[in-house]
Amino acid sequence: MPPSAPPGRDVRASRVYLLSRGPLLTLVRRIVSVASLVLLDVAGLALGIYLALVFRELVAGEGGIYWGLLWEEGAAEWLRFAAPITVLVFAQAGLYRVRERRPGAGRVLSSLIVVALIVLAFGIGTGYDFTTSGLIPTSVVFSAITIGLLRAAYESVSLEVMRAAGIRRRVVLVGEGEGLAHLRTTLASAHGGIAYELVGAVSDDSVPGTPRLGGRDELAAVLERIRPDEVILAEAALDEGAVLEVVELAHRQGIKVRLAPETTELLVQRGEYVPGHGAPLFELRPPVLTGWDWALKRTFDLVVSALVLVLGLPVWLLIGFAVKLGSRGPVFFVDRRIGVGEQEFGMLKFRTMVADAGSLQTQLEAANEAEGALFKIRDDPRVTRVGRFLRRFSLDEIPQLVNVLKGEMSLVGPRPLPLRDYRLLEDWHRARYAVLPGMTGLWQISGRSGLGFDDLVRLDFTYLENWSIWLDVTIIARTIPAVVMRRGAY
Repeated sequence: MPPSAPPGRDVRASRVYLLSRGPLLTLVRRIVSVASLVLLDVAGLALGIYLALVFRELVAGEGGIYWGLLWEEGAAEWLRFAAPITVLVFAQAGLYRVRERRPGAGRVLSSLIVVALIVLAFGIGTGYDFTTSGLIPTSVVFSAITIGLLRAAYESVSLEVMRAAGIRRRVVLVGEGEGLAHLRTTLASAHGGIAYELVGAVSDDSVPGTPRLGGRDELAAVLERIRPDEVILAEAALDEGAVLEVVELAHRQGIKVRLAPETTELLVQRGEYVPGHGAPLFELRPPVLTGWDWALKRTFDLVVSALVLVLGLPVWLLIGFAVKLGSRGPVFFVDRRIGVGEQEFGMLKFRTMVADAGSLQTQLEAANEAEGALFKIRDDPRVTRVGRFLRRFSLDEIPQLVNVLKGEMSLVGPRPLPLRDYRLLEDWHRARYAVLPGMTGLWQISGRSGLGFDDLVRLDFTYLENWSIWLDVTIIARTIPAVVMRRGAY
């Protein structure tokens, strides 16, 4: 039985609390944020429809491209109809949630497809004569791009404004032992989003690098004195009663509580409740893609890979020529990696190192800058001048599209490890080999240089348990700015 709530002030029972400075500022920020996103979405929708009309004129060769095209074509009427529907569909899809819970580009595209279907159904139902059948799909594509770019700009600018204004989330950590120390290190190395200000820890043990504010029996007094924005709870070392007590104490003072799950707890995210057994039981499905999920992901991989290879062929030939001129050796490098089912395969890359780089690695082990089953050196002396440029923009990874076409890799998935790193894995790490490895993934967009290998594997588990085709689209869209900004890369 959880401990009884302590006596004293409980802001949840106070109507005045809702009118106090904290909740009002939060409400104002949310209204401004949602209003800004709505305006940007409508502007992006209008711009997308206009670009679709321009594209149609260019393809038809009629040359009537001018700023009044949107109104003279009658598209403005459809825009007035589609704009509120877009806002409603986006709201239902969670695209106006708080920053941390807001979906990415994949959900924008899927929502626009729903809007297009609604508009098409309405047009057919009212007997509207669609003179150009290709205008709706091209409008979806262009609107997804324009809305995505506007939203990305908004996220970047608003984040920089908040950082410049010194807006931070003041956090108190609660827990015990190594789990709390690991949580502190992970939060301190996080990239993106509003920065955490780690005020201190409430623990019965000392936490290296973090001020100890008191023991867990002093939590109520600590929260009253510090007034943090959040309490983050490392619950692994705490029993059920202690967890419930921490949550109750924080909620009594209007403080948000977040739980940092262990690896096994990530597997429950898609657990299916099995009723009728007395105790609450959840069935954990294996993290594999089968049936329609597999067919959809494989089709997406084949179509996108083929398009990128064909459309970018001149660039790939130029890169190959530069690699050949830059240093002795072949254009391509076949890196032996471990893929699905823990089977070895040859991963293709443009060669970025000297020809005998493999034999030199044993001499550089002492300079390894990564933790666990990873080998990374920021200024690796084996990398050639051309190779350094290719790595800067991840262009050396492009030949892996061939691996995708062969069915050895996917566009998005857990990153395949070299043989040397694979041999250092622990048994619980191997669940990541239940699916095809990917060219990119959550590692690439999550500030990976600041995370330990166990944290990276937890990201893999998160991806496996939450997979959707729209998550793949979002990860691909976020990989491009992550590469350009060199976020977390070596």
